[in-house]
Amino acid sequence: MRKQTVLNRDVSIYDAVVIGAGAAGMAAALTLAGKGVKTALIDREDHLGGILMQCIHNGFGIHEFKQELTGPEYAEKYINLLEKSDVDIYLNTTVVEMVQEEKMKFITAYSGRYGVLRISCRAIILAMGCRERNRGNLGIAGTRPSGIFTAGFAQRLINIDGYVPGKNIVIIGSGDIGLIMARRCTWIGSKVHGVVEILSYPSGLSRNISQCLNDFHIPLYLAHTVTRIYGKNRVEGVDITPLSDGVPDTSRIFSIECDTILLSVGLIPENELSKKMGIPINTNTGGPYVDAHFMTGTEGVFACGNVLHVHDLVDFVSEEARTCAGYVYRYLQEGFADVRQGKVAAGSNVIYVVPNKYAADKENVFYLRPFIVKNNATLTLASNGKVLKKKKLLHIQPSEMIRFTVKQAELKVLPDASLEISIQ
Repeated sequence: MRKQTVLNRDVSIYDAVVIGAGAAGMAAALTLAGKGVKTALIDREDHLGGILMQCIHNGFGIHEFKQELTGPEYAEKYINLLEKSDVDIYLNTTVVEMVQEEKMKFITAYSGRYGVLRISCRAIILAMGCRERNRGNLGIAGTRPSGIFTAGFAQRLINIDGYVPGKNIVIIGSGDIGLIMARRCTWIGSKVHGVVEILSYPSGLSRNISQCLNDFHIPLYLAHTVTRIYGKNRVEGVDITPLSDGVPDTSRIFSIECDTILLSVGLIPENELSKKMGIPINTNTGGPYVDAHFMTGTEGVFACGNVLHVHDLVDFVSEEARTCAGYVYRYLQEGFADVRQGKVAAGSNVIYVVPNKYAADKENVFYLRPFIVKNNATLTLASNGKVLKKKKLLHIQPSEMIRFTVKQAELKVLPDASLEISIQ
């Protein structure tokens, strides 16, 4: 690895560094390298592809590649391109610190192969993905026996390591990973006794409810919660309580015997590095606030993919990463000093909107999540009470992200006026 001396320290110098080599990181690094940007791609795992490598089910790539792929197949397409590119790849390398000195960024990373690395660059793209919530986030009463896994970890045990996590399984939460694991566990011969969801509607995609539960006659208990876990050394069973208007109805508690519990109760963007650098975090998404160019509150640091907000389709992760990388290239070439931006707010029945600003000099693409379940909804873009655009939606639910494009000609407002996106 070539090293140069800058500011009396041995550092490797790049135009841009991408942290995280999953779907977002690979797409961003390839886009930058294709534009002639000297780029490094860093990941703490020993392989490219991130979580895609353990997702052996199909359903990936329909938008991105116009064909249905498994996770490893989707990743392989990018890996093959990266191997032919000029991107410098650092695997088994963990970034522990990012600091800014004037307009340069300095990254410290630990690597089993390279030792302690010091890397300088003008721009950073955060693409670290997300992690699963665990039992500590739920506060379920009972003992703490073995046999409790997050759904993603169980997926790795089965698909990568070849282990069966258990024979009689209850899944808490109807997130997409949990739904997919209900089917996977059934295929390997385990009995999935049910999926328990605290909400009155599923948390996962409709297609996964159909293909992973209905096709295998696996019960889905909506508006139910697990109120107790039993077992000393190993899980022995759970109590499940129906909810009435959000309140547990203890008169209708029932129990299911099981030896394994899988948790599929949501994902959290992986932003410890971001917080350590002082980057402002959006509490509605768990990711950084970003402007119209996906730049965070720290100049020259950008974010995309699941570290920014949790997506339901990897195809949109790749799309967003390419867009972000395009803005990084523009930043490196000319910056955004003359671009006026306005704020974008989540209005009624919208949980969040990303990005958090818009630029009136271009087409803007927004990603948002609805707060409600509804048929025949209307998505509305407004400024100071004036409606600029409406879009009809056949069906909405919080588990399905909405992609909303606003053309430059539709922004008939002052360049820095505030916008609001709402749903009725």
